[in-house]
Amino acid sequence: MRFKAELMNAEEMRRALYRIAHEIVEANKGVEGLALVGIHTRGIPLAERLARFIQEFEGKAVPVGILDITLYRDDLSEIGHRPQVRETRIPFDLTGKAIVLVDDVLYTGRTARAALDALMDLGRPKRIYLAVLVDRGHRELPIRADFVGKNVPTAKNEVVKVKVVEVDGEDRVELWEKEEA
Repeated sequence: MRFKAELMNAEEMRRALYRIAHEIVEANKGVEGLALVGIHTRGIPLAERLARFIQEFEGKAVPVGILDITLYRDDLSEIGHRPQVRETRIPFDLTGKAIVLVDDVLYTGRTARAALDALMDLGRPKRIYLAVLVDRGHRELPIRADFVGKNVPTAKNEVVKVKVVEVDGEDRVELWEKEEA
């Protein structure tokens, strides 16, 4: 792959997440009954950051869970005989809560669909929102994000890579182009 551009630097990511945190609280009319669930891998640190921002300006902690969607993917047969299943940890009852699913990039909508299926197997939330750092378009399912850090029109041969310090050692969003074979 060939690097094309930096879409967001660390400060732009911080500002986008801070804005999303405010939008979440406003949409929910406060933090009552609110919980965040990060989708493996990079959705988890993004959800934790959103929770820290919300606690900073609302003075109340918002619970955060982590969700692995591996077994809910519709391409499971394509990713090998032994897919890596990671931890799902939701340390609160989903019933009646407003849940914000958090992911790094929204593309086809298939990850969000798998996450919705996984969540519904764990409980019945009152409402589910979707927050993403980057929406790159090319939806294959009728899914849209409620909260978006940045909309980035992309070509199908491009890849958006979100890097977070907790996983990658730096905060940055990059655009890459797949090399033709």
